[in-house]
Amino acid sequence: MLVLSILYTVAIMFIDVRPIGPQGSVVGFAKVNQYFHTLLGTNILLYNITDWLSIPILFIMLGFAMAGFVQLIKRKSLLRVDSSILILGGFYVLVFLVYLFFEFFVVNFRPVLIQGILEASYPSSTTMLMMCIIPTAIMQFQRLILVKRLRNLVNSFCGIYASFMIIGRVLSGVHWITDIVGGILFSTTLVMLYYSINQWINSKAGRASQRSR
Repeated sequence: MLVLSILYTVAIMFIDVRPIGPQGSVVGFAKVNQYFHTLLGTNILLYNITDWLSIPILFIMLGFAMAGFVQLIKRKSLLRVDSSILILGGFYVLVFLVYLFFEFFVVNFRPVLIQGILEASYPSSTTMLMMCIIPTAIMQFQRLILVKRLRNLVNSFCGIYASFMIIGRVLSGVHWITDIVGGILFSTTLVMLYYSINQWINSKAGRASQRSR
C-alpha cells in the first residue's frame, strides 16, 4: 500500500496538471477533478458540520494518551506501559508527521478558498484522520471493552461516524476527489503498518511467554 500511495501521489503531480483551481493553482488529474467538482458543487454548511464533528477525534486520541499516562504513573516505567498503547502513541506521531509533510510539500490546493486563504488539499486531512484514528480505536476497543454487546455498539457507532464524515467531506466539495482518495490510501497504509507492528509484538510476547513456562 505504501508503494501504491507513493505512485498515486507522483501521478497526481505529473499527469494532466492544469491551473483549474482558485488563484490559478495547478491541479493534477485536472479533468477528473473538475468533473466531480462541477458535479458535486460546494456545500459550506456540510463543510462546517464535518469540521466541527472532527473534534471528537481529538478526544479519542486524548483518551488513549491519558490511559497511557495513567499506566506510566502507576507502573513507574515506560517499559511497563501496555505495548499496544505505546505503539498507538507512536502511530499518532507518525500520522501527525505525514500531515505536516503535506502541509509543507503541497501537491494540490483546495478547489475553494477557506476564509479567503488557499489551503493544501492533498491528502484530505479529515479523511486521513478519520481513517487512521477510528480503525485503530476500534482495534483498541476490541481489547478494552469486555462486554460484547457494548463493544459491538461502540464499534458500530464509530463505523457510522467515520463513514458519515468521509461521505460528508466528499459532498462538501472542499477537496478534489483525488485528494479524498489520497487520504484513504495513506490512512490505509498507516493503519496496516500499525496492525502489523501490533501483531509482531504480540506474537513475539507470546513466544517469550511459552519459552518461560
